[in-house]
Amino acid sequence: MPAESVNPRRTIDTSGQCCPVPIIETNRAIKAMQPGEVLELVATDIGARMDIPAWCGRTGHELIRVEDTGGKLRFYVRKRGYCGGMKPDERA
Repeated sequence: MPAESVNPRRTIDTSGQCCPVPIIETNRAIKAMQPGEVLELVATDIGARMDIPAWCGRTGHELIRVEDTGGKLRFYVRKRGYCGGMKPDERA
């Protein structure tokens, strides 16, 4: 995925939680966000490595980046619906 500056609007940490908690919490958080905003999900469940990209594919949200930081996975997801102009996280 291309390197870009990511400024998450919200971060949720599901460390220590197993499937389906990371997906449930991601879905709940995204629903409360505005189109174009970025969610950072922190997870330790190795299944999230496949589950989050698959969920993004099904729901149309953009998986911007995945990082593995010493056993913690960080997913950056942009809520679908962004349609041009400045992204919400780029506003002054």
